[in-house]
Amino acid sequence: MKKFRGVFLKNDKEIGLMREANRIVSTILDELEENVKPGVSTMLFEDICRSMCDQYDVRPAFLGYQGFPFALCCSVNDEIVHGFPSKERFLEEGDIVSVDMGVVYEGFYGDSARTFAVGQVSDEAKKLMDVTRESLYKGIDKAVPGNNLYDISAAIQSYVEGFGFGIVRRFVGHGIGSHLHEKPEIPNFVPKGIAGLPLKAGMVLAIEPMVTVGSHEVEVLEDKWTAVTKDRKLSAHFEHTVAITSDGPMILSLSD
Repeated sequence: MKKFRGVFLKNDKEIGLMREANRIVSTILDELEENVKPGVSTMLFEDICRSMCDQYDVRPAFLGYQGFPFALCCSVNDEIVHGFPSKERFLEEGDIVSVDMGVVYEGFYGDSARTFAVGQVSDEAKKLMDVTRESLYKGIDKAVPGNNLYDISAAIQSYVEGFGFGIVRRFVGHGIGSHLHEKPEIPNFVPKGIAGLPLKAGMVLAIEPMVTVGSHEVEVLEDKWTAVTKDRKLSAHFEHTVAITSDGPMILSLSD
């Protein structure tokens, strides 16, 4: 695998394997979405995820990663990311729930996240979800050879802040390939005083804006994983794995 400034460049075969890994992730997320409703426990999503990983003969990417104890992250309302599924946590009408998961297929990783509405949600929650989702696509549009990495960051930041929402800074997107987290880090804001990276065909990026109704400040709970907004206001999270090609960005994390 070639490298450019520490970033692995994938060939067509490797991108094809990652496309299949990410297709499986997207298919599992589709099934999880079908099961989001008031009254279900968040452990249901873990059970579905593990069952479908067995069905597709893939390994859950998150299970055991740096000690994480579940196959997926399930984060409700003010939980930003890395939330634990639980038999005791039941979704309620008006909640929003973010699910982040990945798989390993023939040595390559897929990774994607979506935020789902539980029944009827507030106008504020709908707006937050819509803006977060759209900011992801604004960033993806900039994932073309010749652009700078921070063109992605700037597109996300300007769109989100234009609606008065906050952008989480503690957690960022990342390169992905034969490892879950590779170079480069992909912030959803433009860092000050740091030079960006020229984008090259063959880079594969997991772009994942995490957006809040209020402050971008974060706290991590006693479980040492679950990250919540410090002001306990709502947060949403969307993620796609994207290959940079000479023809433009190719979203890998799509279902058939």
